[in-house]
Amino acid sequence: MSKSIRPKILITEAMPLITEEKKILSKYADVQVAKSTDEDNLIVEARDADIIMVVYARITERIINSATKLRGIVRYGIGVDNIDLKAASRRRIPVANVPDYCIGTVADHAFALLLALNRKLLLADNIVRTGNWGAWTSPSPKLMGVDLEGKTLGLIGIGKIGSAVAARAKGFGMKVIAYDPYIPKEVAERLGIELVNLETLLKNADFVSVHSPLTNETRGMIGERELKLMKKTAYIINTARGPIIQEEALYKALKNGWIAGAGLDVYTKEPPDRDNPLFKLENVVLTPHIAYYTQEAIWRLEMTAVEEAIRILQGQLPKNLVNKEAFT
Repeated sequence: MSKSIRPKILITEAMPLITEEKKILSKYADVQVAKSTDEDNLIVEARDADIIMVVYARITERIINSATKLRGIVRYGIGVDNIDLKAASRRRIPVANVPDYCIGTVADHAFALLLALNRKLLLADNIVRTGNWGAWTSPSPKLMGVDLEGKTLGLIGIGKIGSAVAARAKGFGMKVIAYDPYIPKEVAERLGIELVNLETLLKNADFVSVHSPLTNETRGMIGERELKLMKKTAYIINTARGPIIQEEALYKALKNGWIAGAGLDVYTKEPPDRDNPLFKLENVVLTPHIAYYTQEAIWRLEMTAVEEAIRILQGQLPKNLVNKEAFT
């Protein structure tokens, strides 16, 4: 009598707790980590996969259509712009994400970028390391920041992460305004946030922090026109998705003094090219898409993704179903 064929889970990129994941998932399926995230390779490796678990790899229509046994796709993270949702929905393949694992974590990182920019921490560190201690006493001191109390933080998007950033800003005595066409005024008022249009936000904020998902509406929403509306003393922070800000326009704004600086954890292309002109500027703080990256957040992320994969294998819909319209 032949053995029954076990389900297969294909993990596109190994996460830090991959050993713990495998221990749990191997009770339900064979677990395989992809050799590479190249589309042609994933087409081959996903052919017999029941579940695809993905971090950054692009799960294209070709990959989805080649996976004839596919029962679900689980994204380690919030955004699903790297997954062809339409292709998955056409085959009624549930797509799950992990929406709540890093709310405070990303909010902390956004505020860390804000503080680093305002107090010129990278420049200050460099001055100490290079023995240039007296540089800060020049007539136009490069290291002078501003008090945050009484300053205005403008949030583009006040979902869970944006709201968490607002709470942190209020702890510093900041006024918070926001642009979010999907949030009712009453909800914003309960959070102590004043809803305004985008132009008003950009003109009045001392710090602008982006917390919107990447959609057709938000892609490229911050370009030259928007950056020129900002105060010359203002800073912009992006821990959401790189393509929301037009990178070439941002470089011009930073280079030409339209704004004071920027803090970026996300980029139009990831990883960015090594000759990205932003790298040459002093008034930008750059981190490698790590806003979500703490011990606690990674544990929540991986274990929730594992739970969703198991639910799908057991014939249930995932709790965090993204493409609900395919199942109504």
